[in-house]
Amino acid sequence: MLDANLKTQLKSYMGMISQPIEITAYLDDGAKSRELRELLQEIELMSDKISLVERGDGSQRKPSFSIARVGTDISVTFAGIPMGHEFTSLVLALLQVGGHPIKLDAAVIEQIRNLDGDYEFETYFSLSCQNCPDVVQALNVMSIINPRIRHVAIDGALYQGEVEARQIMSVPTMYLNGEVFGQGRSSVEEILAKLDTGAAARKADELSARAPYDVLIVGGGPAGAAAAVYAARKGIRTGVVAERFGGQVLDTMAIENFISVKETEGPKFAAALEEHVRAYDVDIMNLQRASRLVAGGKLVEVQLADGGVLKGKTVILATGARWREVNVPGEREYRNNGVAYCPHCDGPLFKGKRVAVIGGGNSGVEAAIDLAGVVQHVTLIEFSDVLRADAVLQRKLKSLPNVTIIMSAQTTEIHGDGKKVNGLTYKDRNTGELVKVELEGVFVQIGLVPNTEWLKDTVALSRHGEIEVDARGQTSLPGVFAAGDCTTTPYKQIIISAGDGAKAALSAFDHLIRSSVADQEDSSAQAESTVAA
Repeated sequence: MLDANLKTQLKSYMGMISQPIEITAYLDDGAKSRELRELLQEIELMSDKISLVERGDGSQRKPSFSIARVGTDISVTFAGIPMGHEFTSLVLALLQVGGHPIKLDAAVIEQIRNLDGDYEFETYFSLSCQNCPDVVQALNVMSIINPRIRHVAIDGALYQGEVEARQIMSVPTMYLNGEVFGQGRSSVEEILAKLDTGAAARKADELSARAPYDVLIVGGGPAGAAAAVYAARKGIRTGVVAERFGGQVLDTMAIENFISVKETEGPKFAAALEEHVRAYDVDIMNLQRASRLVAGGKLVEVQLADGGVLKGKTVILATGARWREVNVPGEREYRNNGVAYCPHCDGPLFKGKRVAVIGGGNSGVEAAIDLAGVVQHVTLIEFSDVLRADAVLQRKLKSLPNVTIIMSAQTTEIHGDGKKVNGLTYKDRNTGELVKVELEGVFVQIGLVPNTEWLKDTVALSRHGEIEVDARGQTSLPGVFAAGDCTTTPYKQIIISAGDGAKAALSAFDHLIRSSVADQEDSSAQAESTVAA
């Protein structure tokens, strides 16, 4: 089941277990149960603190298994075989149930302990989803801290019947006490914010009471992280406020063009960004959405959606971008119910089904290639009369027997039955004919749109909504700089965003120096005028 290298690594981790744990496996005679049995038997041999019990009776999902701390009610459950992206979730569950310290702020741990009520969570994941482990690990750790929180992580591809019955078409999907609780990536803090409704108001008051920053950075992607590191290294008071630290990188599957890093995955890269920033004296204020920028005095205000207000002598805007929508009827109505934006995450849920990919650039063609290996048929729809993807990707796409490429096609509507997608209509731009395609899923891959709506009427924006910047990252407002995918800087690449962030931080530092000198000169002039009078 596990190769030699993986066994060696896992055994070293199992040596960190300090409390005895019992793994209870619920198995039948199927191939997947045999596969799970082999995995759990290998894990049992790695530590004398691990024991394995098999059960074939009961109503539990099969194959599934629970990991429990002996003599306590602390446990987590996996329904499936947590390999792929979820292997880390398995390792952490074994360690944390086995008494290894949980790496969360003390205040967050206390907040989890103080939750009043009983919570039964179920999370549907896919092994190819890079967003799912965050949710699985967050709920697992919450259930370990507070046993009144129970959690089972379910492989949607393995339990296709449940996925169909609950009409789940996006992962991760969380259920709480039998009702949909949330979809998409979520951290411990985000889940807590939904459970502890008073937390937002308390946080807003706490943030508003903070002293002004020398540099306040809005956004926690590559641009924001680089800006934070460069500012902090100058020894000035630095803060980062972000809706989600890591930004768009969190939704990127493979990164192979960041110089010096041969290849990595987006979530790993985002974690490395945060680790680097936290190595310095930087205030990170995560899960906070900026709603308004107010400038005019010596301090710039950033107002937050929850009512909090932060101040900075300078501000760097690094809010990044998000997936562009097609903006046709049915898109928003059926989002997460057949309309998806991440083929790596949601592709396995469409196994054996018919899907469309909208977009013929690199992202769209790569998505079609990936999906073709999972689904029954892929229809790629491109607005232009030529594909814009790299030639090597086009050749691969055209070699696949279950892919249809439709050019000069404008998507006009996404159809559904009120619950999920069942078709798509496009207009042939050459003939004007409307054509309906019957399918079960639509993956939108048509580029990005900058996250700048909240900045209208404050800084100058291009016709595409990008923040206009000069060669130094200066915006139309003195003391306000911008960096990364939200700006007019061409070529939206991680490495370019990081460079932009460094440049903006250096420009902000230069602005602070010049401003302090100007203030001193003004003070001296006023003093001389007073003496002369």
